[in-house]
Amino acid sequence: MGAPRLRLGFLTHVQGRDQDFARAYRDAQDLFVAADQLGFDIGWVAQHHVAPGGGGLSSPWTFLAHAAARTRRIRLGTAVTVLPLEDPVRLAEDIATVDILSGGRVEIGVGSGSGTLEYTAFGKDPDRRRRLTSDHLRVLRAALSGEEVGAPGFRIQPPPAAGLADRIWQGVFSPTGAAHAAAAGSHLLLNRAAYGHDAPTDEVQRPWADTYLAAWDRPHRPRVGLSRFVFPAEDRRTALAHIRDDVHRAALAMAGRGTLPPGPGPEEALRRFHCFYGHPEEIVTALRRERVLPVATDLITQFNPAVLDHGTALRALERIATEVAPALGWKPATAPEPTPQRPEE
Repeated sequence: MGAPRLRLGFLTHVQGRDQDFARAYRDAQDLFVAADQLGFDIGWVAQHHVAPGGGGLSSPWTFLAHAAARTRRIRLGTAVTVLPLEDPVRLAEDIATVDILSGGRVEIGVGSGSGTLEYTAFGKDPDRRRRLTSDHLRVLRAALSGEEVGAPGFRIQPPPAAGLADRIWQGVFSPTGAAHAAAAGSHLLLNRAAYGHDAPTDEVQRPWADTYLAAWDRPHRPRVGLSRFVFPAEDRRTALAHIRDDVHRAALAMAGRGTLPPGPGPEEALRRFHCFYGHPEEIVTALRRERVLPVATDLITQFNPAVLDHGTALRALERIATEVAPALGWKPATAPEPTPQRPEE
């Protein structure tokens, strides 16, 4: 079995600078259209029930159903759906519906989330998040495999496509989590940064990926999705002007919650978020030194925690697809089309 073709993805947290959710959702939908036309393989959205410091999308599968109607070939996934806060049977029904509407383009990323406020709001014990994740994943996988769930004789509708359960991914944050993902038959999602470690993120995460691949024993091929902050611009100074303050604010907020050491400066914030930024050639050079990328099957680029204006985000996506990813060996599945430009409002 030869090495799989590198797939290119992008991830949006569906953020804006204010509480104008309509604009944020519309802009994010436009990113999916642009990415589809540029040849990106997968578009991912993150689910957050609490907007500050994360994103503004609570209902990712509704969002992806709309994206399915606006796109032709790009695959549609969540990175991640916060599984302990979902009824796994209802979630399976939504996933199967979006999969049919999209022509079989769904990818299902799940994880346990991080916010205790979300768990409290949904009446769940955050101390049980790992157990809830495992229990809900077992039910979700059974439902998406067409098995009976919940009651004798009950199967979800629409009937799931064959192999849909093999498109489940798990976000992990430790070698133990990586081994559990492999044992469950899930593909691997690695976060953009390993915040609780002083060592560089790729040094921390490469052993996780190695553990996962060593533990894999399923007949279908495992996939390793590597999420990374990638922001190409005309030059490094221009890139910093767009991202530095947002990344610094996010790091200070995480330090306030105890996730990072106190008082990180701007440069330390960029290091902690494992950011790749600057001219495309600079980014390519840096990514070629990335320790996890050689075992990744999917490179998932994102701009979060930077909140870019819409035009800047579109241009960055275009540079990723035309200058960064091809230099790393990626080829679009179909020829890219011109990037759409939405009239200014």
